[in-house]
Parts: sequence; structure tokens; C-alpha cells
Amino acid sequence: MRHVTNPPNPYDRYSAEYIGEPPPTKLEVFEETATKKVITKAFASDWEGGWRYTVNCYRGCVHGCTYCFARQYHEYIGYGAGTDFETKIVVKPNAPHLLREELKKTRDKMPHLDFSFATDPYLPLEAEYQLTRKCLEVCVDFQIPVAVITKSPLVTRDIDVFKRLKKISVFFSLPFLTKERSNPFEPYTPVPEARFRAMKTLSDAGIQTGIGIAPVIPGYNESDIPGLLERAKESGATRAFMSMLHIDTDSIEEFFVAKMNERLPATRVAKIMNTMKRERGGSLRHRTYRERMTGRTEQWDVTEKLFDFHARRLGFRQHEKPTEAEAPEVPTQQSLF
Repeated sequence: MRHVTNPPNPYDRYSAEYIGEPPPTKLEVFEETATKKVITKAFASDWEGGWRYTVNCYRGCVHGCTYCFARQYHEYIGYGAGTDFETKIVVKPNAPHLLREELKKTRDKMPHLDFSFATDPYLPLEAEYQLTRKCLEVCVDFQIPVAVITKSPLVTRDIDVFKRLKKISVFFSLPFLTKERSNPFEPYTPVPEARFRAMKTLSDAGIQTGIGIAPVIPGYNESDIPGLLERAKESGATRAFMSMLHIDTDSIEEFFVAKMNERLPATRVAKIMNTMKRERGGSLRHRTYRERMTGRTEQWDVTEKLFDFHARRLGFRQHEKPTEAEAPEVPTQQSLF
């Protein structure tokens, strides 16, 4: 990889003055020029056929979500799962070319592609690099079914490309109903209201949209579920899914807990920790892949019933297990409506 300077900032003509000490971190951008492949085959749930095929044009994510399972992937390239994940962003400039070459060989065996999962496909850098857009244009040429999941309104830029795909679903990750609820866990993401506006823009353009209430953090955001589903319905969404918070590694657990202690009262942190440990058999970590997205107590059963009741009430489509020839219509490992 080679280090590159940041793309031009349109706001450079403005000036700003810090009150007090400036922030201690800076964003660094790297280009990964040695990438050999861009499609990743990952294990998924039974109803998805057991496998998921993902495309990631970037590594790391400036949204800085404290719960993000993808933080562990930064450790694979020598960085940390903490602040490195949100300040050292790796760009794969060859992604569109690599995707085209791979699809030439695998199109007949490729049921679908999901963008992105190891990072948000519409990071702010995407406005300059346009790698996700160029990869989607490759998908148009091969007419690969596509699912996108994002937290960014930038996705609306690509409506023209989405309309040229025969099968496309765009899901917005929206685990919290308000900015105030989101702040402790999603410090740098677009506010929930902006995501709902983007959802409506896509829905009005005829693109199938959905909401991902993920993660549900036991003891914190269960009460947001009805309101989130109602807002999604008002914004034109036809599908929804939810899943419990899953913490995959020791380093992610350490970072997640540290940030909670920084941003939440001690009583609230204790409630979340105790509730999570009940769901995970005394630990914050799940023991098996099957346990990853769900809980084990009656409290979690109530949460699932709450989601199911409001999803049915609002008319979200019920999931049907696809055949081998069909692409999954939502990127999740949990029951969906």
C-alpha cells in the first residue's frame, strides 16, 4: 500500500478556529495497489444458502461506530481495531477492474453481490473515488442482483445506476431513532433523520428499500423498535430486519466498553453490560456463530415479538427462503419482514 494525500476538500475556502486544544487525531488515506481480488465469499445463514458474496472497496470506516464487527479486519493489516479503524482508511482503486475480471470467470456461479459489510460502501471518500458507483456499473453490465447496506445519504447519488439493475435492494442501518440516542455508539454517522430522508428519496424513485435495526443493544434501544419501523414505513421501506449486538473479538469488546464508559452514565453502562451478559451466558461475547445474532433469555424473546408484531402490523414483507438460483433480498442473518 502507498500513502496518499486526502482528496480535495470543497470547504478549504472556509476557515475554522478551535476553542481550546485541537483534536489529537487526523485522517490518513492509503491506496491498496496490490489487491488481487475484490469478491469475498463469507459464511451466512441457512436461508441465504449458507454463503454470502461481498464487495468491499474500502477498509476502515470514518463513521466510527463503536460496535462495528469489522474493526477486527483492520488488525489483519497491522492496524488497531480502535481509533485506527476510523482514522486510517484504505482505498482499493483497482476494485472496479478486479470486479469485472472476476465476474468474467464467475458470473454463472455468482447468485448475488452485497455491498459492503466490512465498511460502509458510501464513506465520504466515495464522493471523490466513486469506486462503489463504478463497481455497481460493472454489476449492471453483468446484471448481477445487488444488495446494499449503508448509513449514508450519499447512496442517493447512484439512483440512475440502481434503475439499470434488474434486482436491487438498498437497506439503511438505523438502530436508533434519534441523534441523541445514536451519539454514544455512532459518533460520526449521518443523523437518523438524514438516513430516513435518503430512504424516502430512493423509495420514491422506485428502488426497493429496507431498514436494518442492527444492532439491538440489550438494555438500551429496544424501545426504539416500533418508532423505527413506523418511520421506515413512512419513508417507503418494504423490508426490515433486526439483530442483536455481537462482539467478535477481545479488542472490539475492550474498545466498545471503553467508549461506553466515556459517553454514558455508569448506571446505564452497568445495565447494558449486565443485560448483555445474561444473553451471552455470562460474557459479552457469543460462543458460536449460531448465537451471534440472537439472545437466549425471555427478555430477548419479548424483543423479537415486539419487532415481529410491529413489522406485521405495518405490512413489511415476510421473508421466504430463496432457492439456489435466487439472490437473498436482504443482507442479514436474522428472521426478517
